[in-house]
Amino acid sequence: MARLEKDPNVKNRPFLERLEFALSGISAAWRSEASFRTQIIVMIGVLLALLWLRPAAIWWAMTVLAIGAVLAAELFNTALEHVIDHLHPEHAAKIKIAKDCAAGAVLVLCVAAIALFLILLMQT
Repeated sequence: MARLEKDPNVKNRPFLERLEFALSGISAAWRSEASFRTQIIVMIGVLLALLWLRPAAIWWAMTVLAIGAVLAAELFNTALEHVIDHLHPEHAAKIKIAKDCAAGAVLVLCVAAIALFLILLMQT
């Protein structure tokens, strides 16, 4: 049986290679997206507030999930924007809608995360 050559498009790469790809994506978002950098800074502030407030574990869990959801949505938004810009660099109404909807998804999660944090503050 012929051995597969190391093709970057082949699925099921070893864990460390996949981890490297993921970290590379996060690094690219950090370098290219001011929103991502802002969200990371806010995340650090929220985590410091949690350390100071010492809420119940459920608040930690909900806050960490909210932070993860916001950052993941921003990464998906960034990926979508890069693919769209590469495949369709000229402006088009349908492309604008797709990009605006992705940005809107990030905004919805950010508002939900802020609401969660405000509720946490009211509970402590």
